[in-house]
Amino acid sequence: MTEALHNIPCPVVIGERRSTVSSSPVSHVQISCTSQYCAFPLNGNNLCIWNISNPTEQPIILKGHHQPITAVTLSYVMNPWLVCSASPDYVILWNIKECKSSLLKGCVPQGHVIATLPGRVVDLEFHPDLKKVAACAGNKILILSAECEDVLAELAGHLGPVNAAKFCDWQDNLLVSISEDRTFKVWDYHAESLVFQSAVLSAFPLLKMYIDAEKQQLVTGCADGQLRVFSLLEDHHFRSVCQIDLQKEKLKFLQQFPESGQLEKSGLATSEIKNVLWRNSGKDKDTSMMDSSFPVLYIDKSKQFLMDEISLFGHPRLLWVASSTGFLLINMDNCEVEAILNFNDYDNLSIMLVGSCALASNVDTKVYCLLTAMFSNQISLIEFDALTLMRSQHQGIQTCRPVINLSIVSSEPLLLTSPLRLEASIKSKSLKKSGVKNTLKDQPLVFHKKVKSSGYSAAPRMKMFSPKTNIKKTIEPSKVKNNPSGIMKEYPLKSSCPNIPWKQISVANKPTAVSCIQYSGNGKKLACGLFDKSILLFSSDFSGEPSVFAGHDGTVNGLGWSQDSNWLISSAEDSMLKIWSVKNADPVLVMGKGMFSKPVRFPQFYYMDNFILLSSGAEFHLLKYSLDEVKDDLKRYKQKSWCKSVQKFQMDTAVEITGLSAVNDFYSYLVLAVGSNRTLEIFDLNLNRSVAVIRDVHPRAAHQICQNKGSAFTTQASEAYNLFVTTAIGDGLKLWDMRTLRCVRRFEGHINRSQPCGIAISPCGRFIACGSEDRSAYLYDIHSSTYLQKLSGHTETVINVAFNPSSPQLTTATLDGKLQIFVS
Repeated sequence: MTEALHNIPCPVVIGERRSTVSSSPVSHVQISCTSQYCAFPLNGNNLCIWNISNPTEQPIILKGHHQPITAVTLSYVMNPWLVCSASPDYVILWNIKECKSSLLKGCVPQGHVIATLPGRVVDLEFHPDLKKVAACAGNKILILSAECEDVLAELAGHLGPVNAAKFCDWQDNLLVSISEDRTFKVWDYHAESLVFQSAVLSAFPLLKMYIDAEKQQLVTGCADGQLRVFSLLEDHHFRSVCQIDLQKEKLKFLQQFPESGQLEKSGLATSEIKNVLWRNSGKDKDTSMMDSSFPVLYIDKSKQFLMDEISLFGHPRLLWVASSTGFLLINMDNCEVEAILNFNDYDNLSIMLVGSCALASNVDTKVYCLLTAMFSNQISLIEFDALTLMRSQHQGIQTCRPVINLSIVSSEPLLLTSPLRLEASIKSKSLKKSGVKNTLKDQPLVFHKKVKSSGYSAAPRMKMFSPKTNIKKTIEPSKVKNNPSGIMKEYPLKSSCPNIPWKQISVANKPTAVSCIQYSGNGKKLACGLFDKSILLFSSDFSGEPSVFAGHDGTVNGLGWSQDSNWLISSAEDSMLKIWSVKNADPVLVMGKGMFSKPVRFPQFYYMDNFILLSSGAEFHLLKYSLDEVKDDLKRYKQKSWCKSVQKFQMDTAVEITGLSAVNDFYSYLVLAVGSNRTLEIFDLNLNRSVAVIRDVHPRAAHQICQNKGSAFTTQASEAYNLFVTTAIGDGLKLWDMRTLRCVRRFEGHINRSQPCGIAISPCGRFIACGSEDRSAYLYDIHSSTYLQKLSGHTETVINVAFNPSSPQLTTATLDGKLQIFVS
């Protein structure tokens, strides 16, 4: 065991603050817990209240029900503290302060009956104004007045028993309910009418729900361990945001601990350690070690911890999700597990298998959990420190990874051993004017050392170039009508996402799929690679006929522009690489015959046009090149341009590199590659080696990496360039932060089941566009979790998308050869 493992904090200690035993079963009864009190049925028809802040205080026993209590809820408002209890005979409202006062006077506390003979109530919920209570009884939801015995509304429509109902804080008349019929409904309880009814969501009943008032989202928990999130925003039409398989995410979290020593130091249960060790041993699964299901028994928000001080997104949204064996802390921004707590690893707990639970986590970092046993009548209140739990487990994960401070923007000088240093000072393009005889060697135009404008008397700059971040002045967006595709001096950072259809163009007379599209750096040209082996070059205003680049003998699979937008590099399935002059549509460099054994993919200019990057098989190559477009009639077929290999890098265990990306607009040493082994690997070309590996990026191999590269027309914070997006067939988009090597956002909504639909990040860094198989393109806000716009009107699958770097313009390409242009 390494020295680092000895420094991992001991597992968090869970304490049991109070415990009791009821004479009647309480395993499947709604109980309640807040930062001040917890309440539960005791001995059938008694209501027991514990003071959490003062464990020595005697329990408050309230009597008034004649039949067993089936549901209890507490208000989350301090003045007054109210508790509501329900049984088949009554629904009673209690004021805890008045009940305490009555007990001190030696009197019997009296509650206020707000409903008689409601039926078997399984869930109670206070309205935020504490003047109404929702009671779920059978197939109906009763809206009760908290001031008098009156049923304000009765909502009927579910085909099975209603398991939970909650009010929407942001709109007084809305209520959401879930049912055994596996649907959720949105009600206008003022009008006693149905606003929305979902389709059947699962083969298993919906058990619990939570409403995120800040994001206006509904989170539902199912008996099969699935969390489903839906947007309740009015213009989103209650669409699905994401779905989380809790069991899958739990195992994924545990797999980050490859050694038993690290597992034992991380506060995880012994059973979970056995799970991971058995999986890592390569043997067949032992089903006795695996949870057969993960029924969701409770969902509630967690106190927002700043998990990463350098996060661009601040506090993550965290939810506690409870099952019968423990708690999961779920990060709702990236749909991943942040911490695990298992009851059966602590001998000091009296309950190992939970029947029902309630949780309060809004006091410092302490979490209070009220639990009832599954197969006994035990009730206990436990306490643990959530921040300590999370940090101890995260520290255990970090010991498995080397600590490397990565950044896209380079700030250190090149090392002597770097392949970039070999010829980085030599300009990559030795260009000669066409038709001019070269009789003199190239010399500086200014020979006088005293002339400051020449630059030759200046001291060499040691600090590498970094994007400008101090520009405050911005240009207001221009009107689309006046100049829909004009080139601006600066990209309008405050403009809305481009979602207005402007033009639609067919790239060929017959349907021809567009394999790739890319705008030039100045935003004046759009290159389109086609399945028919040709390349089309459009102007950004799409006026006139496009230029045609022909010469490849296979489907064009990759395009890249030089910084000055004069050169276009392309690759195809014929294993050939070509660099074209945009002026005359002629290739000035052709290479690949015998040089690459497998098709060349993902070509691009790199390191301020000093090099070329490309992939072939499981390797990516760093190439040095020189271009010469001088034409000599006597030697017109002799190629003066040249290209040679500088270095090649191998992805371990991958059969093929499926995505490659690097920044060319400023100096950056990092190259990102994803492979067929579902791994993302980061190479530092200054250190001349791989520096980081992220495994299981997606369930399938990612087919594209898209970095936030900005453009020459925008200014972003330097930290923003560390963001990049990956996508894979059958999965959503994932936004990653280079500095933490963690997924910080996940985006779902588009359909991507069989085609490798492309993605793009806007020059302002605010939006992500992606294609979809439902003949639409989707636009996501990088700070949100659901799509902003669905761009319909396409005639086939949208296979590629591209943002114009100089103006708010988005171009989409389809499998039938149509280009659709959108502006803001």
